[in-house]
Parts: sequence; structure tokens; C-alpha cells
Amino acid sequence: MTTLAAPAVLGVLKALASDVRFEMVRILAHGEHCVCDLEAVLALPQSKVSYHLATLRECGLVSSEKRGKNSYYRLERERLYGLGGELLRALLTPDPRLAQRIKSVC
Repeated sequence: MTTLAAPAVLGVLKALASDVRFEMVRILAHGEHCVCDLEAVLALPQSKVSYHLATLRECGLVSSEKRGKNSYYRLERERLYGLGGELLRALLTPDPRLAQRIKSVC
């Protein structure tokens, strides 16, 4: 069996599949916050909040800015808005393996 390359949108969907990260995105949709704000709202230790934020940053949904001792995180709305289109493109792009098939396997 051939392993196909996963579309980039799949990484974003995997990041959002975590209930903690999904909730972080919902919180950041209302404005930027520092890690300590997210710790208080989510009732999680700093290490867990930072871990989840790093995952969201890696897939481009969140960006950060250092101000003094604190890092402030904000939602990258354009990336989130484009997610639906990327998902549809990945799902609806014709698969050449199926187009070349002359007759059904069964």
C-alpha cells in the first residue's frame, strides 16, 4: 500500500482536535492574552499551556509577541478563515489513481 503525503490542512485539524487547544483558540478569538491569563482561565499549569500554545504556533493558528517578561498570544484569523477552503481543496481535488481506473475493482 502506498503512503500518501498528508495535506497541510491535516496538521491544523489535528491541532484543533484537542479540547484544550480548541478552547485556547476560542479564548484568543476574543483578543490577545498572556500565558498567565490562559493558565487562570483553563486551570492548567504554565508548562501545559505553553506546550499547547507551541502546537498552535507550529501550525500557524497562533502567533506571539514578547513584551518584557511576558509573551502575548493572538489568533491568526486569516489562517483560521482559510482553513475551510484548504479543507475543501484537499478533499475535492481529484485523485489521479481513481481517474485512470478503467473498471471497478469489485
